[in-house]
Amino acid sequence: MKQHNYQGVLQQPLGSGFNARSTAQDVINGIDLKGKVVIITGGYAGIGLETTKVLSEAGATVIVPARDQAKAAKNLKDIVRVEPETIDLMDPASIDAFAARFLASGRPLHLLINNAGIMWVPLRRDSRGFESQLATNHLGHFQLTARLWPALKQADGARVVNVSSFGHQIAPFDFDDPNFTHTAYETLIGYGRSKTANNLFTVELDKRGSRAGVRSYSLHPGSVYGTDLGREAPMELYQQMGTHDANGNIYPEVEKKLKTLAQGAATTVWCATSPALNNVGGVYCEDADIAVLDEGNIVYQFDEPSTLTGVRPYSLDQSAAQRLWILSEQMLQINFPAD
Repeated sequence: MKQHNYQGVLQQPLGSGFNARSTAQDVINGIDLKGKVVIITGGYAGIGLETTKVLSEAGATVIVPARDQAKAAKNLKDIVRVEPETIDLMDPASIDAFAARFLASGRPLHLLINNAGIMWVPLRRDSRGFESQLATNHLGHFQLTARLWPALKQADGARVVNVSSFGHQIAPFDFDDPNFTHTAYETLIGYGRSKTANNLFTVELDKRGSRAGVRSYSLHPGSVYGTDLGREAPMELYQQMGTHDANGNIYPEVEKKLKTLAQGAATTVWCATSPALNNVGGVYCEDADIAVLDEGNIVYQFDEPSTLTGVRPYSLDQSAAQRLWILSEQMLQINFPAD
């Protein structure tokens, strides 16, 4: 039995019975999470909020570390078994402080859902000089996972779910210039690199963590309507993709093809809870199943969301996954053996 997903050797759909129209409630039906402890970054908006609601309704205690405390308090106020917390994924001290508070509670961590993310933003750097999409989407979650590792091992069967994107297809990871120090910044490229990093992190984390009973999954939630993820993206990008008209309005025929928030959260919830994944990890998923490997044989177009499918082998490559792990440790100045 393969104990890794390097090169995508496990990228074969399981025939889960779900599809692009399945909702988070559909995939969790019959699953009891009473007594389970969950942390969801960004679990107070968009598909993250939908994920929080569904896991809470299934009985889990859900901790939601948030950067925007006012927004989190407003959106979470009517959800049971939810604990708002504070974190800034671009601030290493904030990550360490949150993790220390959680570890001090003595609780096991059954599910860590690295959901928070930013997309297509102008060039920004954190205090260390790291480009913001890389810092938020990958490095912050790498550090958070490392700091919470004792609680994940304590759960004796935990899962780490990294919300990636079809956007990983935009670009492989650039080890020579990860922070656009020497090359001109392109926001699409930066986003693509950060999502490829999510996949590479997942592959290597599962390979290392499975020995300690911690499995890992990455996923594409789908093209979802109603999130604010692309709020800073230049309208020209959407127009170039053919999804919006000259006035900046989404074409009605495109909007009808997009997933709802409930459908967008389905794959996250499936990765977090499905018994079908008990014996497989390190895989990239979509539409509540394991995705197919895209070896250049899939034709896609952005105004047809159903064509945005598959995972690129470069984002599951063994050498790149191992190299990114080491680079992440070096950039963050931490040691994360994950054993």
